[in-house]
Amino acid sequence: MKLEGNDFRREASSDAQIDEKTLALVGRKIRDLRYGENPHQSAAWYAVDPVAGLGAASILQGKELSFTNLLDLDAAARIVIEFEEPAAVVIKHTNPCGAATGDTPADAYIRARDADSLAAFGGIVGLNRPIDVAAAEAIVSTFIEAVIAPAVEPAARDVLARKANMRVLTTDFALLRLAQREPLDLEFRSVLGAMVSQQRDDVNEARRPWSAGSLPDGLRVVTRRQPTDQEWEALRFAWRVCAHVKSNAVIFTEAQRTLAVGAGQMSRVDAVNVALMKAQAVGRSLAGSVAASDAFFPFRDGLDAVAGAGAAAVVQPGGSVRDAEVIAAADEHGLAMVFTGRRHFRH
Repeated sequence: MKLEGNDFRREASSDAQIDEKTLALVGRKIRDLRYGENPHQSAAWYAVDPVAGLGAASILQGKELSFTNLLDLDAAARIVIEFEEPAAVVIKHTNPCGAATGDTPADAYIRARDADSLAAFGGIVGLNRPIDVAAAEAIVSTFIEAVIAPAVEPAARDVLARKANMRVLTTDFALLRLAQREPLDLEFRSVLGAMVSQQRDDVNEARRPWSAGSLPDGLRVVTRRQPTDQEWEALRFAWRVCAHVKSNAVIFTEAQRTLAVGAGQMSRVDAVNVALMKAQAVGRSLAGSVAASDAFFPFRDGLDAVAGAGAAAVVQPGGSVRDAEVIAAADEHGLAMVFTGRRHFRH
């Protein structure tokens, strides 16, 4: 890796490969940040891609950004660009506490916020449509730390300005989608004394609608019961959101919004129990919901827990040596279960 001043970018030949022998980074420092993950840590923000994403974002208002604000804004943008329809998400600590689609940006945001209104307090919001006046009014009705969207309509800027400290960022989401789907688009993370890279994850198996008569390659129903049309829609929604939840993750959803999120647990049973606890805390039933697990169930106990919580259908990658045991458990419970053949861990 070659560092030049405060800037960095990837320099690669036209036939670049993931295992390229030399990585040269050159680029532009955007600004110092308020602080890092904690107030005693200094931090800065650099542009890797000056055209797309947070490297090209415009800051419309708000107090100084922190390191964690940017991580949460990144997490918000990653989820909402999975959707073609109006979508919104509320992020806390890089996990969605609520995600939803709707007929309008305001409708999507209200659904996402109300999926877990307690956790939404102080959250980071992402929308995949320009913020209009109705969406702005809904956003300022809640204490929100920061918002990212493709644009803000002029009249809506006056509404958002009522919350002078709330950070509002815009960036070109169309370019962001293209960047996400570039085959050699790389992500980098530092580890002690080194750096690791990987291709950006892409939930391309959920890019088009799922139905019994039209499934992307790799997807298959493994249970006796097939999902209903409504369950297919909900399973696809759940899979697109679950891919962006910290592992181990199990989430419960309807066709248009999350109902309960079990994020970042050490076992899948724990993830289910956390989600169930969240639902019970607000008196929400998970009966008839669908569940998504970002990786396979290693034992049937996780599937039993999903069924016990009330889910009627499940989507997961499959691939466990005990898949047959898990499928048998799903059949015992009368669940429909879909294998995607593709895992989406997020560390």
